[in-house]
Amino acid sequence: MAAVTTVAAGLTVAMADEAAAAEAGCKVGYTVTGQWQGGFKADVAVTNLGAAVDGWKLSWEWPSGQQTGNAWNAKITESDDQVTATNVAQNAKIAPQATVKFGFMGTWDHANTAPLSFSLNGVTCVHGGKQLTAMEHTAAMQPGWNLGNTLDSTGPDETSWGNPRITEALLDNVKAQGFKSVRIPVTWSAHLGQGPDYTIEADYLARVKEVVRWALARDLYVMINIHHDSWQWMWKMPTEHDRVLDQFDKMWVQLAGAFTEFGPKLTFESWNEPQFTGSTGKPQEIALNAELNASFHDIVRRSGGNNATRLLVLPTLHTSTDKEYVDPLVEQIRGLNDPNLIATVHSYGYWPFSANVAGGTRYDATVEQHLTDSFDRVYDSFIARGIPVILGEYGLLGFDRHTGTIEQGEKLKFFEYIGYYARTKKITTMLWDNGQHFDRNAFQWKDPELFAHIKSSWTIRSATAYTDQVFTAKPSPITARTIKLNLNGTSFTGLYNGNIALTRDRDYTLNGDQLTLTASALTRLSGSRNYGTNAVLTARFSQGVPWRFYVITYDTPVLSNATGTPEKFEIPTNFRGDQLATMEAKYDDGTFAGPHEWTAFKEYDVAFAPNYTDRLTTLKAEFFKKNLKDDQRVTLTFHFWSGAKVNYYVTKSGSAVTGTTA
Repeated sequence: MAAVTTVAAGLTVAMADEAAAAEAGCKVGYTVTGQWQGGFKADVAVTNLGAAVDGWKLSWEWPSGQQTGNAWNAKITESDDQVTATNVAQNAKIAPQATVKFGFMGTWDHANTAPLSFSLNGVTCVHGGKQLTAMEHTAAMQPGWNLGNTLDSTGPDETSWGNPRITEALLDNVKAQGFKSVRIPVTWSAHLGQGPDYTIEADYLARVKEVVRWALARDLYVMINIHHDSWQWMWKMPTEHDRVLDQFDKMWVQLAGAFTEFGPKLTFESWNEPQFTGSTGKPQEIALNAELNASFHDIVRRSGGNNATRLLVLPTLHTSTDKEYVDPLVEQIRGLNDPNLIATVHSYGYWPFSANVAGGTRYDATVEQHLTDSFDRVYDSFIARGIPVILGEYGLLGFDRHTGTIEQGEKLKFFEYIGYYARTKKITTMLWDNGQHFDRNAFQWKDPELFAHIKSSWTIRSATAYTDQVFTAKPSPITARTIKLNLNGTSFTGLYNGNIALTRDRDYTLNGDQLTLTASALTRLSGSRNYGTNAVLTARFSQGVPWRFYVITYDTPVLSNATGTPEKFEIPTNFRGDQLATMEAKYDDGTFAGPHEWTAFKEYDVAFAPNYTDRLTTLKAEFFKKNLKDDQRVTLTFHFWSGAKVNYYVTKSGSAVTGTTA
């Protein structure tokens, strides 16, 4: 089977001597003109962009372990993956702007990835694909993935936040999941010299370049930035304007120079989640963000070479989708009159749901409206005006602690919808993953069901339902349960217990979008009715990911008296098959107790957390230390997913905490 792949490579590198009559550089066209199992044929065209050459060597490295064979119009030598093609007598001379061509046969095993870079007589030019329009480029990046909490860690190296060192195998596996682009957040502050030069540590810069090269060699689009520096020193700009701007500028001068050779598949993002402290208000902060974006744009463009047309990504203040922050960036991008600019925003959804606070336990109409309003605003403001948009990060804020902060079915609905709606609005999405999603050692998804919904949303819709939990109270007779399906344009095809199809009209009925599980089926599926999940049912549809229903036997949870301290207070809890959704906290006079004093409902896993394994409910130190009054009884109301509510009473007296059931 024949396949044709064309790779353009280009770079103009300035000579150290500014008086030089010409610039040195090359442009390489690498074309696979035929490919079959285990073999291929390639043609190479080398264009000299500098002064006349008399005798040349073109060098490259194979990214996929290929090997060269017979060659024509060049002599080829190879050592491991390093290849050097040397001129023959008739094509030793290359005049300025002239081109010489040669070709060879080669072999390949698992992949035949085009070389990332070529070097002509020591001058490097890197391909990275052909130059696309900003809109085409952004579309080609969909979908994207964040290599979070690694090179953006604020410690001494990329492992300081608990993730393993980046490997080529990781990038191979990320690409295998279907991602087309990788955002590589980079925090530079721990690797900067002192002013006035703010020199970036050579080894660290080399490491970032290595990872970028690995990603580009796998035909992934790549985005790099200045990341957590935003809240470490950049946010001081209102009170240290000149110092912050000077440091920012000198960093981007270095970065632009270091990555000039990289082709157009590499994009630069000016900085992450712009924020400021000590400002006079939002107008000043918007102006400062615009000033930094403008300086970044000017520095990169003036650095020349591939940076003259490189796609640049500019953020709104806070990378927010709010109109007051979106409109100024629209105005700035239009004013720069540069066709190679992209806007970026982030989205973590409606905050009460995203963090599970203020009773935001369910993916409901409010959560969905927040998403549609945000994406409609981004589309109308940017995309409809020809400015592409990258959703540089998306997810749920509670995931920063663990993915169990949000109930499984509720988070699946969120991710299914955000992927679908972003697609309809032509917004490129980049999943935030700080290591909580894709296991970087085992190269497997920690929650395969979640990723299945994410991946499905890239191309189609999947059906969901009001809930994925079917609770039956153990003390009561089992009755039929009706659940609303969210068909999302699909049609229901069947309900299964494992691989066994349940029988329609006997085990369940379907009336439009109303699925009813019969009492007899639930009784059979519940078996001996042990506490917890007795059966897992799977609803299948005409397309997309199946939806699971967990048939759960429960009884009202039982809590016990306890003593402890604000640093460690654990309530013995017999959950009896139920699961904790949220917790209210009020003083006897009805006022709200504990942190987030504007709401009775406290933040999951910040103020409280269940431990199902050890049968405990923990009140965290944060709950006691944030605004909890001494010697005033607090009524806690634990809300469970079955609908059960249990009251519990705690009193803090200095360093002692007492908890009672009455």
